[in-house]
Amino acid sequence: MNTKKTVLITDDDADYLFQLKTMVESFGYNVITADSPAESEEIFNAQKPDLAIFDLMMDADDSGFVLTYKIKRKYPDVPVIIATAVAAETGVSFNLDSDISRQWIKADLYLEKGLRPDQLHREINRLLKL
Repeated sequence: MNTKKTVLITDDDADYLFQLKTMVESFGYNVITADSPAESEEIFNAQKPDLAIFDLMMDADDSGFVLTYKIKRKYPDVPVIIATAVAAETGVSFNLDSDISRQWIKADLYLEKGLRPDQLHREINRLLKL
């Protein structure tokens, strides 16, 4: 029986998706990837991941927020990390420090891309309560 936790990663940048997949697998997790919000939805409608990592800007500028809303509606207990380069690309920054932000950003954690492996590993373990 496979007791490894499963992480769903969705990002439209194939190179980044591969790098993140490889990194998370090295932490000992099963990884399922999707390169679009539509593919990600198909995956999580068919199978419940233990944790999800979504890019913010994919098909639309708010794709990650929309995916987070949808997965949380279906599986409220699945932790979601939004990993994005939006601040570097647009100068706009988001955070989950206020009640107002948490009301509309349904993610459990918001991280800027350029993630250090040790930081990501620590945050995944924290969110999965390992």
